[in-house]
Amino acid sequence: MKVVLLAGGFGTRISEESQFKPKPMVEIGGKPILWHIMKEYSAYGFNEFVICAGYKQHYIKEWFKNYFIYTSDVTFDLTEGNKLILHEQHSEPWKVTVVDTGLHTMTGGRIKRIQKYVGNETFMLTYGDGVCDVNIAKLVDFHKAHGKLATLTSVMLDQSKGVLNIGGDNAVRSFREKSAKDSAPINAGYMVLEPQVFDYLTDDSCVFEQQPLMTLAKEGQLMSYQHKGFWQCMDTKREMDDLEKMWKSGTAPWKVW
Repeated sequence: MKVVLLAGGFGTRISEESQFKPKPMVEIGGKPILWHIMKEYSAYGFNEFVICAGYKQHYIKEWFKNYFIYTSDVTFDLTEGNKLILHEQHSEPWKVTVVDTGLHTMTGGRIKRIQKYVGNETFMLTYGDGVCDVNIAKLVDFHKAHGKLATLTSVMLDQSKGVLNIGGDNAVRSFREKSAKDSAPINAGYMVLEPQVFDYLTDDSCVFEQQPLMTLAKEGQLMSYQHKGFWQCMDTKREMDDLEKMWKSGTAPWKVW
């Protein structure tokens, strides 16, 4: 089963890093967060990836092209015609297809563009900027068991601010701090999709999280796999720093390999 990774956006909310590279290539512990996500899937035996690239897509292609060099000790022997010698080579059992899905293409359009690389088979899909400790094997089993076209992983997102009760005259009637009941389920990615989902996608302007998912839900074809463990996206510099601290401390929950 192939894993499709959305990695084409501009990453404007973390512009401190994304001005130089695509957000999925921003590093946590010296490796792109995209690598961390791929290692998660690989730990469960899923090793074939299709990357929907766009913004600075050449950066992703070059990184995988030079993966051996980036992850191994290297000797450049300039006395013998610039001979390259790799030491202690570190490889992955991966097959990676990087597809330029356009600079301004929306998520649904990017998925539609890689249809020929997926073919007529069940596939997985997630975003290239978030990690979690979901049990991917159980997620796939859940999807196969219910027989619907699409499964997304949902997590509870806590309300981080105080809650206001505002009247029709704009007067604040009451104020209270956040509580557990203010949490709401969100789409955390880590989806499993049947190939028929491609039929719900149109052109480059198609936003997967809007009409396609709304239609699938209306038709009863969208199921939620509820994940109660760790999940964290990397939208901001602060979130990047938090993930870095977890990695350095050896407590990164997503490190299942």
